[in-house]
Amino acid sequence: MNRRERYLETMLFGAPDKIPFAPGGPRESTLRAWRAQGLPENADWFATLKQEIGFEDDPPGKPMPPLGVSFLMNPMFEEKVIEKREHSLVVQDWKGNVCEILDVYDVSYLREAKDFVTRRWLKLPVESREDWEQMKARYDPKDPARFPEDFDARCVAWRGREDVLGVAVHGPYWQLREWVGAEQLCLLFLTDPDLVRDMICFWADFASTMLGEILQHVDIDHFFINEDMAFKEHSFISPDMAREFLAPCWRQWVEQARAGGARVLEVDSDGYAGGLIPVWIEAGFNCSSPNEVAAGCDVVEFRERFGRKMALRGGVDKRLMAKGGRALRDELERIIPAMLKEGGFIPGCDHGVPPDVSWPHFVEYARRLAELTGWVKG
Repeated sequence: MNRRERYLETMLFGAPDKIPFAPGGPRESTLRAWRAQGLPENADWFATLKQEIGFEDDPPGKPMPPLGVSFLMNPMFEEKVIEKREHSLVVQDWKGNVCEILDVYDVSYLREAKDFVTRRWLKLPVESREDWEQMKARYDPKDPARFPEDFDARCVAWRGREDVLGVAVHGPYWQLREWVGAEQLCLLFLTDPDLVRDMICFWADFASTMLGEILQHVDIDHFFINEDMAFKEHSFISPDMAREFLAPCWRQWVEQARAGGARVLEVDSDGYAGGLIPVWIEAGFNCSSPNEVAAGCDVVEFRERFGRKMALRGGVDKRLMAKGGRALRDELERIIPAMLKEGGFIPGCDHGVPPDVSWPHFVEYARRLAELTGWVKG
């Protein structure tokens, strides 16, 4: 099987020859720790990992160009340092947030998820209806800068592909949180629901227009939304509120993506997703990630509850990766054989791999993962 066939067979509860190998990846602080623990300086961590565990990889395929489509605001806000404090910086990021970060980082860390950066929010880009009206102007779906000049050629290159082609979009909850902040958004659902609906409808239509333009040129395999809307044990808004406010947008996109060829429709939300998965299923999604164990997610339990209605990714406890040894092996043996027997599961770290997971423990974990998923002989 090629990579595309294997992925689709796995996620759609078919019969893949092996399960895609997706152990999870490090951030900058993790890589620094790994290089002090045996990962050679300047070596590619993933290539080195596969070499150490004797991974029998697929032959390299033809390099594929990214579609290069931007759903981001344009123009962006100026990235700048507003104030230097004793051990921190007050900065404005590209989204218009003003926040305080430790001075070991710079504003580029808020543009890319390069590390685990804690921040204190001081000002959000949308704090009034006037701010909201001004924000809308930054999301013109007809802006020619949203598509690369060679977009048609890139789409042609993806025909007859051997790799998975997907489109990722910020979900409505995620995007509103980016504009107004997490705490204020939760309050607005109660204090100004009309404004929330206006924002959701605007974002739903913007993303739908963009998606429609993409699907006129190429069919896709995978539709993915970032929708971090849960914390430990509960979601930030209730499942009923999600049905009322968010589900119409989700259904609109899912129907559009499915008509454009997408067979795997995935929601990624940190935190406890157990209360939200039924709503996602109703909206047409069929895959959930990353299933954070510390928040109460248990992929074995989810499989018992939701059966083949919901494929799953992630679900391996990063805290046990840090422990290594018997604790990690026992957890892998609990989760993976049962899940692989049922199908619809790609195991991996339940979020970015943190720096307390040592390089030797990560190699140990990855070796057993490769054995269980069929890449390395046990």
